[in-house]
Amino acid sequence: MKFSHIFILIYFVMLILCWKDTHAKKLNVVTTLPSLASIAGQIGGEYIEVYSITRGVQDAHYVEAKPSYMIKLNKADLLIYSGLELEIGWLPLLIQGARNNKVSVGAAGSLNASLVLPQEIILEKPRGEVDRTMGDVHPLGNPHYLLDPNNGMLVAELITDKLIELDASNQDAYLKNLDEFKNILQEKMSQLKINASILNNLEVVCYHPHWSYLLTWLGIKNAGYIELRPGIPPTPRHKRDIIELMKRKNIKIVVISSWKEPTKAQEVAEAVEAELIVLPGEVNALPGSEDYISWLDYMVTYLVDAALRAGLEETKHQHHRQRKHNRGQE
Repeated sequence: MKFSHIFILIYFVMLILCWKDTHAKKLNVVTTLPSLASIAGQIGGEYIEVYSITRGVQDAHYVEAKPSYMIKLNKADLLIYSGLELEIGWLPLLIQGARNNKVSVGAAGSLNASLVLPQEIILEKPRGEVDRTMGDVHPLGNPHYLLDPNNGMLVAELITDKLIELDASNQDAYLKNLDEFKNILQEKMSQLKINASILNNLEVVCYHPHWSYLLTWLGIKNAGYIELRPGIPPTPRHKRDIIELMKRKNIKIVVISSWKEPTKAQEVAEAVEAELIVLPGEVNALPGSEDYISWLDYMVTYLVDAALRAGLEETKHQHHRQRKHNRGQE
């Protein structure tokens, strides 16, 4: 009888241990951008909870350091941020207010995603000293590097390494999820590059230096910016100069981020009968861009459609030839 009681006790202890293992605490991950949250969520899967401080409709340069964000960071096991000083105006305040040593700068739970990028692929690093007269120039270079999916691949690998470091017990799951993500992303990249081949050497005008990585990846040339300087609206003279440039080069596409006020860009586009294309500045900024891969798909699809609508004859011929090639007729 005594042996039976001991056996029952051991049985219940094993049940409790198994239940605790099955319901193990998930890693609490906080990101600064929806794109980072999307990638982290793909890698972490069921083993993490992800929260993005900014929403897709927000410009991450300008975020209020709310107490609610500090509470989120206080409970975080891992903070993933873009770096290159994108969040310099508000993230240090949140980290200070969170009072969580896990995510303080230099701690194991703090991950600057930009550190995975080779210096030579960071675009628009200014030369010499930077001051406020230059507008919203980033001294370390353009921080919107996730608009190039090759960089998204690097960041996914970095996040995987960090998750394994913090939660080695689920290493196999993280590596499996990484492989799946990379395979899906690589397939999407190949498809998009084929579809976007007609955009190679196409010239556009952008409102703000947000799209440099995307345009470089697609082989699109940016002929100029409508802003006088980053973050500074155009003067009447600068607008006239951009309009003359577009007329001279027959540029028919103007690109603007979804969170930018479109009036000035629309005026320029209408002056030359060009089309103003509003692209989602971040994941989930517009319907149809709900995750990292659909975000890329959305942007490329809209640019291709815009080029065709613009009535660029050579673009139409290239698109027709590409469609024939895809059907195996060439």
